[in-house]
Amino acid sequence: MATTYVKTTLDGRQVEVIDGWLCLDGKQETDALVVLDEHPNRQAILKACPKATHMGGRLPLSMAEASVAQAAMRRGQDRFDGSDLAVRERLRQAVWQKVFAEGAE
Repeated sequence: MATTYVKTTLDGRQVEVIDGWLCLDGKQETDALVVLDEHPNRQAILKACPKATHMGGRLPLSMAEASVAQAAMRRGQDRFDGSDLAVRERLRQAVWQKVFAEGAE
């Protein structure tokens, strides 16, 4: 299990990347970061966290934190698993992304 420390929240919980997932206190939060400019609630986020440049689920991240998290998440996703289960999961995700991009709910 590959773990990379990103930051500690104000209430003392650790934000880490574990096996390609951004985790809060060991629980999976997201597997992708969103640039704050593309986030629908960016004004409220900037009001609460002025240094935030990215969001990882419900976690605001500064540029440095997002860089660490993104690099660790990519390392986790770069490992290729050629098993039948992994191939089926990648196909399922690709189909879901295509359907979602075409406007299905």
